[in-house]
Amino acid sequence: MTTYANPRNKIKASRSPQAETFNKKGVHVRRAYTVNKSASDLFDFWRNLENLPKFMTHLQEVIVLDEKRSHWKAKAPAGTSVEWDAQIINEEKDKLISWRSLEGASVQSTGSVRFIETGDRGTEVRVVLEYIPPGGQVGKLVARLFGEEPSQQIQEDLRRFKQLMEAGEIPTSQGPRGTCGSKKSRRTTS
Repeated sequence: MTTYANPRNKIKASRSPQAETFNKKGVHVRRAYTVNKSASDLFDFWRNLENLPKFMTHLQEVIVLDEKRSHWKAKAPAGTSVEWDAQIINEEKDKLISWRSLEGASVQSTGSVRFIETGDRGTEVRVVLEYIPPGGQVGKLVARLFGEEPSQQIQEDLRRFKQLMEAGEIPTSQGPRGTCGSKKSRRTTS
């Protein structure tokens, strides 16, 4: 029995050989950030999966295939990229989105994002992600050598998400548009 819809179920399922392999070779990340916006606003923005590359710098693109399925393309070490298909497996409006990669995907992953209202402080956004990097343990080591620590990466993604949702843009260290070959200086919600 392997259940990925809920990370709590994943713990119960960890006795199966497949889950144990996933746990031994995989990466487990759990991070949270409080954003001064309603759960509804945050959920709606995140649920439009094509918005994710706006604040997740490792994602090159997400293409929505239908109501539940999507195609993902992400940066990988040494200037390469990796692609896979994923499916939303559980959704509660304004509260939860959980997903897993489809069978045969080059990246085996499962995860969830929860939106928890905290009253006058906004909404706590909790991300749980488990995945097996391409190449297993070797891929995990190579990613770390290239400075791609998953836990730190997710924390930075959440920080950028907070900036984007609260201010409407993500400040960068690049100069203003039109100066000496610089790129666009801010990512925006539009």
